[in-house]
Amino acid sequence: QHGRVKVKSTAQQEEEKRKEREKKLKVYLSARDAVFSKKSNGVLDEEALQLTQQLLSSNPDFATLWNFRREILLHLETEEEMQKLYELELLFTESCLKVNPKSYGSWHHRGWVSSRLPRPDWPRELSLCDRCLSVDERNFHCWDYRRFVVKASGVPVSQELRFTDRLIGSNFSNYSSWHYRSTLLPLLQPGTPSPCRKPAHVSPTASPQTHGHRVCEEQLLKEYELVQNAFFTDPNDQSAWFYYRWLLGRAEREEMISCVYVSREGERVTVAFSKLVNAPAEGLVLVLDGQPQQVEWRSVHPLFRHSPVWLCELPPGSISDINNEHNLTVHWTEKHTHRDCALYTGRDGCECGEVSELSIEKTSVLQSELQSCGQLLELEPQNKWCLLTTILLMRALDPLGHERETLAHFQTLKEVDPMRSSYYSDLCSKFMIENTILKMEYAEVRVFSLSDKNLSTLCHLDQLLLVTHINLSSNQLLKLPPQFAMLHCLKVLEADNNAIENLEGLYQLPKLEDVSLRNNHISKLSTLEPLVSCPKLIRLDLRGNPITKTANIQAELAQLLPSVTDLLI
Repeated sequence: QHGRVKVKSTAQQEEEKRKEREKKLKVYLSARDAVFSKKSNGVLDEEALQLTQQLLSSNPDFATLWNFRREILLHLETEEEMQKLYELELLFTESCLKVNPKSYGSWHHRGWVSSRLPRPDWPRELSLCDRCLSVDERNFHCWDYRRFVVKASGVPVSQELRFTDRLIGSNFSNYSSWHYRSTLLPLLQPGTPSPCRKPAHVSPTASPQTHGHRVCEEQLLKEYELVQNAFFTDPNDQSAWFYYRWLLGRAEREEMISCVYVSREGERVTVAFSKLVNAPAEGLVLVLDGQPQQVEWRSVHPLFRHSPVWLCELPPGSISDINNEHNLTVHWTEKHTHRDCALYTGRDGCECGEVSELSIEKTSVLQSELQSCGQLLELEPQNKWCLLTTILLMRALDPLGHERETLAHFQTLKEVDPMRSSYYSDLCSKFMIENTILKMEYAEVRVFSLSDKNLSTLCHLDQLLLVTHINLSSNQLLKLPPQFAMLHCLKVLEADNNAIENLEGLYQLPKLEDVSLRNNHISKLSTLEPLVSCPKLIRLDLRGNPITKTANIQAELAQLLPSVTDLLI
């Protein structure tokens, strides 16, 4: 029709786009093949540089091309032309970042170029980071590059803090800025030790990053005010809450030997550390009556390469005579810590560390923060972040005194945030175990009882090295994990009325005599095989388990566990 604009059909448009893509692909593949040919032949010329530029301009994530490009630049650079050469390279990487602002290869290459520049323009690099972060405040590649620039150019910490002030002021939800702030604050007073140690069984926070340096009190109070403004403004934003928990957190426990147990009968030394450690054979020295011993350290379970508990066998006859007294010292040379044990006539030996308490100053600050959270909780009674932080503050201050309130808050958390109900159950289980350990230590007993507490998981078993009797009945446990193998003094285990179907942790427990597993989910004979490694086991109660309905089970159990004389099925 005359006078009408001819409009192409959808099919025609798609066909033209397909042909255009094919054309571009042929050009790209041709350039790629040319680059690889030059690379394999070691040709490092201007044409190779142009070809890599052509390819990277459309696909800046081609790591091999960035590597080859650096080889070419190193070959072409001269002292007279270096500044110009690398300034042009900075312009090129900037164009690549416009194609993909999160291109790892582009950011890495830019850092390499900046380090080669004779006269780098660091303010310009910081300005580039500012522009990129204004577009995407969570571009972690850009954050990494900014940290590199700050370190290389010696930007003062105070200046970077002001930078985070600006970003947080414009958006309280800027988690990356809160996190960056947490890395900067401890640098204000480098080398200052932590203000206090946390009690051995209290974990008040899970922080984004842990630092061992003190944040000065004046600055700390400013940070509390800043973060409280954030979460009172938007109580449901998680960024400020995570940072707040970091502020409230204390340095992790010092790496040290927390407990040593020496068994005369087994001629065995078991060492518990305050943290997971790698095989300590190199740095752990055992001295018996003034003589260093040649011993081989092993973890308590074959699955553990890192473990808080390690043990060794002493030379036969070295301490077995109950009429002789001995002095034994374990040195951890790597961390400059040691424990001394005295073996008196007829007795085993043990030496445990002390539990540190909060300082008066820290207690005052935490109490003030708990009051602030209480005020917010009155306004937002179902805010999960406020509830969880309140629990953590209560645990840091007085875990036993706040136990009832903590349990009530956990119940509320499960109701307002049902998707994370299992997480809250596990965390509550952890806290209940910590409380029971504290009660046990205060009472100076070796009996650990946590029956009917709705436990869904087990933890801190490394702190039960000296426990002789454990009652875990009527909980929600599915297994006895490998960490159970740390309980080298355990004699009696009660775990009735759970849902246990795995006994992996009942491995080489030298003193275990009595195991009660009534009304669990044990259905296979192979599940009981770990018990074969427990030399003193004489009583086993399996009543109410599916395995008891298996034909000929009594004979099979007698063959598997011949030492068990009291078998209840």
